[in-house]
Amino acid sequence: MTHDHDIDLRPTKAQTVAALNPPAGRNGGDLVVETLEGLGATTVFGLPGQHALGMFDALRRSKLDYVGLRVENNAGFAADAYGRVTGQAAPLLLSTGPGALMSLAALQESAAASAPVLAIGSQVPTAGLGGGRHGYLHELRDQQASFRDIVKSVHTVRTASQIPSAIAAAWESALTAPHGPVWVEIPQDVLLAETMLPVVTALDATPDDVLPRPELTAVAADLLSRAVRPVIIAGGGVVRSDASGKLLALAEKLDAPVVTTFGGKGAFPWEHPLSLQSWLEDRHTTDFLEAADVLLVVGSGLGELSSNYHTFAPRGRVVQIEADLGKLESNHAGLGIHADARLALSALLETVTERDDPSAADAVRDVLSRVRERIASQELTLEQRVLASVREALPDTSPSFWDMTILAYWAWSAFDARHPNTMHSAQGAGGLGYGFPAALGAAAADPTRPVLAVSGDGGAMYSIAELATARQYDFPVTWLIVDDGGYGILREYMTDAFGEATATELSRPDFVALAESFGVPATRTSVESLTEDLEKAFAEPGPSVVVLPAVLRMFAPTHA
Repeated sequence: MTHDHDIDLRPTKAQTVAALNPPAGRNGGDLVVETLEGLGATTVFGLPGQHALGMFDALRRSKLDYVGLRVENNAGFAADAYGRVTGQAAPLLLSTGPGALMSLAALQESAAASAPVLAIGSQVPTAGLGGGRHGYLHELRDQQASFRDIVKSVHTVRTASQIPSAIAAAWESALTAPHGPVWVEIPQDVLLAETMLPVVTALDATPDDVLPRPELTAVAADLLSRAVRPVIIAGGGVVRSDASGKLLALAEKLDAPVVTTFGGKGAFPWEHPLSLQSWLEDRHTTDFLEAADVLLVVGSGLGELSSNYHTFAPRGRVVQIEADLGKLESNHAGLGIHADARLALSALLETVTERDDPSAADAVRDVLSRVRERIASQELTLEQRVLASVREALPDTSPSFWDMTILAYWAWSAFDARHPNTMHSAQGAGGLGYGFPAALGAAAADPTRPVLAVSGDGGAMYSIAELATARQYDFPVTWLIVDDGGYGILREYMTDAFGEATATELSRPDFVALAESFGVPATRTSVESLTEDLEKAFAEPGPSVVVLPAVLRMFAPTHA
């Protein structure tokens, strides 16, 4: 154990000299960016506003790379994707009132998907805080209240000396499993006021590990070792904790079939003999899961989509490993283990007894055969061909970001992500407009590989402004827009429920001409040429748009 007297807190001579002679011309905004640099941040996202100018002015005196988007919600989506693909907290700099509030839908997605986003917003001057109606521009009676129901934690600053500690605490919160968005707010006058505080140096904000309790993993290991029909559901927590290798080793040791949730895409090899893939919206898969005598759920709360719309009713023992304490047994009773997925899987690997069950792979083949037969009976060759074309064109290691559109709904179940942490969608909160700005955030994290964004024409209209961002930073993002003339999935839902659709048909622009007006190359493709056109787009540097006019249909649900 480390004790206080073991730590040498004495500054070096160089540190003392630097602290006593801080550079002139610094303000509270400099403390913000210095703290971010000290925590290890390299890239920040955002959009400036009047009360936040102190932070943005300080950026030019920092080494941080700034990616500015055109709408705060889109900046939040970009930060979300950056946090997902890097596993690091993504700083998001926002202004007060309307600017801050515009980010809420993006932060809700980050919360639902456990993406670490460090949102730092400005506030009205200190004199205007406390709920009084002073008439400041952008004034809200309680700005924090708008965020408190969404983010993991809220951190307030009222003086310059509080800035480094508040941001460090928020950083640690964002990166403590389960990851998530956090909110820091700093008044305008604090950001603008000159400071003689020393330059902020390296800070320690290392999150604590969420360790499994050994008595729980012992019981879980015993249940799995003695199981006759063990099955594993792998969720997004497996991907976030980089536990795919541990999952594979455990599944093979137990001869246990594995199905991945939509958030867990890529957590388990798609073509592995034990892979049930991701067909969770299928009754054949649901029946198979219900028949397991021990069901190991790792990194999933078994929410609506992961439970075939809450029709799933397990008959065997459930063991649930989940870093989000509130999700333990929230939908199904069982042995709840509050832990990071990687640490819990490591503990199980060390204690389970190896099983040999040749029938497991046969059972998996049978389930997948039944699923294929069900889909084949619905005459959905167009949809399957489009998805196969995207898969063929997309490089294996390239990330993809999917908006809430019919092709994405297909991809949740039927797309082979091939590598962990490469397929992401907005299925956590379900908001429109995620795909393209999120892809820009991923490209900012790694501009050396092409990135795919997929949207429908309705969702694309949420993000058109970010074509300017893509061009400004020359990000290698190819945006596939499936143009079906409206909100396609809502059209289907309403027609099925009410006999006809209302408010789903949309007038839209010529997306090719519109993209070209931003200086972004664009092409109108067809089902026959989709693979070739996507491959050409991926091969070229910088952004591109591929428009596919097509009306796709969903496969029939099995939960009704």
